[in-house]
Amino acid sequence: MTGYLLDTSVYSQPLRRKPIKSALHRWREAGDGRCGVSIVSVAEVEWGLHLENHPVRWEKYRRIVEGRIQVFAAGDEVWRKFAEIKARQQQSGHPVADLDLLIAATAIIHRLTVATLDHSDFSRIQGVAWEDWCA
Repeated sequence: MTGYLLDTSVYSQPLRRKPIKSALHRWREAGDGRCGVSIVSVAEVEWGLHLENHPVRWEKYRRIVEGRIQVFAAGDEVWRKFAEIKARQQQSGHPVADLDLLIAATAIIHRLTVATLDHSDFSRIQGVAWEDWCA
């Protein structure tokens, strides 16, 4: 698949009370068939839903988001790439949060562009293509 790996910030937009319209528009424009998500982002969204523990929000997630696009597992290749880029980030003095590194590793392994609303971390990771879907 050539396309986009939605960061958690984009993947969660349909569930937000006030979603960022540009992100929803870009997702719709790209099409579900060209978008995927890391299991990391699925876990982050579901963690938030468990924490909130609100049945209506779970129903909205199941109806609108869950199963909508391809989910990429964090297999051996992804974990090895994660280890490589985590070491490089620390050596450069620019550490990045582990979950963002896992998302970046997934994108690199699958040759996808990360679609994000928070480019501050992804812009510091060498070798990952990313786009800011906020604009």
